[in-house]
Amino acid sequence: MNSPGVKIHHLDGIKILDLFAGPGGLDVAAHFLGFKSIGIEWDRNACETRYAAGLPTIHADVSVMRESRFAEIPSTVDVLAGGPPCQSFSVAGNGKGRRALETVKKFIHRLVDGEDEARIDEDLRALDDPRTALVLEPLRWLLKAIDTEGRDPYKVIVLEQVPAALPLWEVYAKLLRGGEGRLKGVKYEAECWQLKTEQFGVPQTRTRAVLVARRPGHGAIAPLKATHFPFDLHRGKRNVAQAEMFPAEPATPGGKQRWLSMAEALESASSLENSPVDVSRLRRNGRMEFFVVSNYGSGGDPKNRGQRLSSEPAFTVTGKVSRNKVYKSMAEYEADTSERFTIHESGVLQTFPHNFPWSGNDQAQQVGNAVPPRLGMHVLSWALRGSPPSDDELVAAATWPNTPRTTTAELRDIGCGDQSQCPPGSHKVTRSRRKPAP
Repeated sequence: MNSPGVKIHHLDGIKILDLFAGPGGLDVAAHFLGFKSIGIEWDRNACETRYAAGLPTIHADVSVMRESRFAEIPSTVDVLAGGPPCQSFSVAGNGKGRRALETVKKFIHRLVDGEDEARIDEDLRALDDPRTALVLEPLRWLLKAIDTEGRDPYKVIVLEQVPAALPLWEVYAKLLRGGEGRLKGVKYEAECWQLKTEQFGVPQTRTRAVLVARRPGHGAIAPLKATHFPFDLHRGKRNVAQAEMFPAEPATPGGKQRWLSMAEALESASSLENSPVDVSRLRRNGRMEFFVVSNYGSGGDPKNRGQRLSSEPAFTVTGKVSRNKVYKSMAEYEADTSERFTIHESGVLQTFPHNFPWSGNDQAQQVGNAVPPRLGMHVLSWALRGSPPSDDELVAAATWPNTPRTTTAELRDIGCGDQSQCPPGSHKVTRSRRKPAP
């Protein structure tokens, strides 16, 4: 165990609490904006990535932390952020969360109205998919902060989810503006929108529902200003790649740029010093020319597999990104001799730094579950500073600082300790069988 002094050092000055933190999309964003964060994450593999990256983390269940370990969250935290698991709401999931939207709205009102939480928990267990209830956790954390003596309400709340959850964020926003019931007069300016990631410099098409709320006194919350054009693919008019349809640079100072393509993002990452991204295998005749065939949503039918050119943004990067096939020519396609994106390349398409230290198992799933850090930088900067991230901050976000092994070990000790409070079974070690004696 490390000394208390070491723990205080790593937890000193933390401002942002990231629920359902994953490998650190929002935390990476916060780092490059100059804010210190701590994440709660139940997946051991994602925690290993976070420790390797130097990100303070508690390996725990978000609900358990709220119920019995709330006091462990540093008192300096005044920003609540997070993206609850989206599987039950995503179009790629089972859809049980989408079908339960009206029911979940009622749970939101029941929590704010002050109904007995034990009864609410009992009713939540009856949901078809228990992950649906996790979308209520940010509200429950806010109510816990309001009810806990010596804690102040969070000054800022930033939440993100798949577009299907936007109606829930709208209910959140309305109640936060009202400040009634268990909110005890605590009111927020609150707005929510759907944001397209490629409009903020992320080289993939992905839409997220985002809520931003902050205590009064900083003015109304204006919509985020997109920095790039949206990508609108007309599949019947594809003779000219959209890369040629818009200027690469703004026509006027402050104007929008063309969206970023896969080729541009990967080329840029590969050119950085000591980059693990090597795109030489993706070149054809000296140029980055390839196309990606996805089986996402195809149901196994090759006829339904979408394609994207290297001069276009990537498909939404999911946990199945490693299944996408990359071809340099139709000849390769017909022969089915394909490449695959590496973990670091997939991370770059999510706008993680090129050298981000992915660790543990299920790394493709970690990449796909994350919030794109560049989108996170825009949302957090707008929520906390009322302005977009600076060009210098965005440039710096291409490279992650080296984390000493001692720091990783110290953060693992903080996050897992003796492992007694980690999620049950998460540290099981599969022991190899002994060879029989001769």
